[in-house]
Amino acid sequence: MSEFRFPARFLWGAATSAYQIEGAVAEDGRGESIWDRFCREPGRVDNGDTGDIACDHYHRWRDDIELMRRLELNSYRFSVAWPRIFPIGKGQPNKAGLAFYERLVDALLAAGIRPLVTLYHWDLPAALQERGGWTNRDTAYRFRDYAAFLFERLGDRVDLWLTVNEPYVAAVLGHALGMHAPGLKDLNAALRAAHHLLLAHGLAVEAFDDLGMRKTSRGQGPARIGLALDIHAYAPASDREADWEAMERARTLEARWFVEPVLAGRYPQEGLEWYKGQGVEPPVKDEDMALISRPIDIFGLNYYRRHTVAHDPSQPIFGYRVEVPPGRPVTELGWEVYPQGLHEVLAWVRDTYLASPAAQPAEGSIAFFITENGAAYPDVLEPEAAAPKADADRPPAPGTQKRGPRVRDVERRDYIAAHLYYVWRAIQDGIPVEGYWAWSLMDNFEWTRGYSCRFGLVYVNFTTQERIIKDSGRWYSAVCGENGLEVDPERLVG
Repeated sequence: MSEFRFPARFLWGAATSAYQIEGAVAEDGRGESIWDRFCREPGRVDNGDTGDIACDHYHRWRDDIELMRRLELNSYRFSVAWPRIFPIGKGQPNKAGLAFYERLVDALLAAGIRPLVTLYHWDLPAALQERGGWTNRDTAYRFRDYAAFLFERLGDRVDLWLTVNEPYVAAVLGHALGMHAPGLKDLNAALRAAHHLLLAHGLAVEAFDDLGMRKTSRGQGPARIGLALDIHAYAPASDREADWEAMERARTLEARWFVEPVLAGRYPQEGLEWYKGQGVEPPVKDEDMALISRPIDIFGLNYYRRHTVAHDPSQPIFGYRVEVPPGRPVTELGWEVYPQGLHEVLAWVRDTYLASPAAQPAEGSIAFFITENGAAYPDVLEPEAAAPKADADRPPAPGTQKRGPRVRDVERRDYIAAHLYYVWRAIQDGIPVEGYWAWSLMDNFEWTRGYSCRFGLVYVNFTTQERIIKDSGRWYSAVCGENGLEVDPERLVG
């Protein structure tokens, strides 16, 4: 076993999103979201599940902060529900909705936990969807108003901000493949939505700068802003030219289409040509790329797996499929466990887009945050199993025994350990990774999977709302508390 130490001010966190944990969808003036409506369409979500109650975090947030404290987190990533602040997406703000987030932020800071706030994690106000949603350019400007309001009301306490989470998923799965809200199957709508999501990001950064957020020390330093993109590692399924071309197309349409506008102020030419071949193109106006590429301080990376890509003209729209090479480890969802890919993606972004001084923001360099990383496995709750002994100040240490409920999720622990090792490797290679947020803090509503799969460090009984820290959570708390990882690199999963 070897010990791998992280930088002294490294941020150790866990992540959630509003619709996945809050519940209380019709309380205190919250408006309806596109996910509220999507969940009520038959066949959209496994078992007909909804986020109506989810983890009931809206009422149990104090207990959940105590869980974070026991896990020794020094940061927590959460999203604000846009319809809880502006029930119809614009107009008069909902005071009760704002008060909830003010209480949450104040309590996090009192517990020594630094908030990382995401402005948009897919729960668009339904009233805006009725006007076209993200296919309507005006939605990006309404997002700017919403972002500016939160900067003004929470910016004296929150110094870390993310604008948009995974715009690829919101645009493509939501508008081209029909798999997420709003459930459309229209490539032109997807391309318009993707552009307007990126424009919304740029407009929010503009508002951030107009308010002077980077100029004044707030919280633990000058406020910083960025976004969170989901990027996979990529490999061809074979040495066939068709598979190599399919892999590059996948990387271009899934990753470069979103990274390049933000960091280089352009869409990839190969992607533009491909979309034109499908008869569509992004609705770019003259000022758009300058807005989208406004300097950011944080590059948030959501990394879960590798995409091994095979040419497959039978696949709808994009003409490729994702495979798992024979014999490779997978999670419960069939996602390949490929931890070295985290290092590969970080190096790719740095070397491709950040090597030039012109790519850096005006003041300081861009920091990498691993804003999501985790795995679903078939957790088994052992109600009367031996469990580690509880302690008033931190979770039980493995090895001490007490009768009680327990989840022995060794696979999740090993998954996180392997990825953290490659975070450490990236830091040694000079890649400025400043924090890691495990997905997720607790089991929650996993979109179209509903409650059928679990990613949490904390087990949630969705009937009683009881929370139980899993073995992976106890292990992760020790990593956070010691600011270091003890592993044998030769025995890491993947």
